[in-house]
Amino acid sequence: MASELRTRSIVGVALIAVATGALLAGGFLFWLLLVIAGVLMQGEWGDLTGASVEGRKSGMFAVSVPLAILCPVAAGVSWLAFGLMMAAFFFILLTARSLKLALGILYICIPVMALLFLRGQEPARFGLLLAFWALALVWATDIGAYFAGRSIGGPKLAPRISPSKTWSGLAGGVLAALMTGFLLYRFAGLPIQLAAASGLLAVAAQLGDLLESMMKRRAGVKDSGKLLPGHGGVMDRLDGVIAAAPLAALLYLLLVAA
Repeated sequence: MASELRTRSIVGVALIAVATGALLAGGFLFWLLLVIAGVLMQGEWGDLTGASVEGRKSGMFAVSVPLAILCPVAAGVSWLAFGLMMAAFFFILLTARSLKLALGILYICIPVMALLFLRGQEPARFGLLLAFWALALVWATDIGAYFAGRSIGGPKLAPRISPSKTWSGLAGGVLAALMTGFLLYRFAGLPIQLAAASGLLAVAAQLGDLLESMMKRRAGVKDSGKLLPGHGGVMDRLDGVIAAAPLAALLYLLLVAA
């Protein structure tokens, strides 16, 4: 148990360091990290949906097309990228004849677009703050939910999907997200509207976690993959981000940019 915890901690710190470095660098490096994660997640999505080896490879190839055009030196976040995402979706739908497999294209591309959109806002410091807000709230939610759930316990949130999750954990996650949002407002200049809406991202992150838990339960597996020692697959680490990032971009557009 101690060895497993040590491995998990080391890998977790390394992942945070890589993500933080890419986020600070922005541009090409941030895009590249998201592309690598996206292609790997499409492979894991294929496994969880029971796709054939050919279907899994086709999905990874198809998702790489819209992800590639999102490169800052290409089209970036644009209608062209959106169109290629939809083309990739219909390509998998028609060739693999699997809606479940095709939905992985949207599941991956939309959050990647959202994060790149937030990071690309000007001035660069503001874009960095927005992207960090979207990611940090997911981290805060996980930490708050873990400690509240362990210390308080109580009724289960969705016992048939994820027996370990509790309503107290959800409340702890929302509280942690709100605290993080207001700290970013106080010390980093995050718009007050986004700080006040941070609890919504916590709920979205928990729903993203539950969605992946449901998929794993139906597939009869514990983790989405085995790439990350002590953590499972890439989807296991980013399920909350996948749900929270699009909502973060939407909240920015509705509450700040409008």
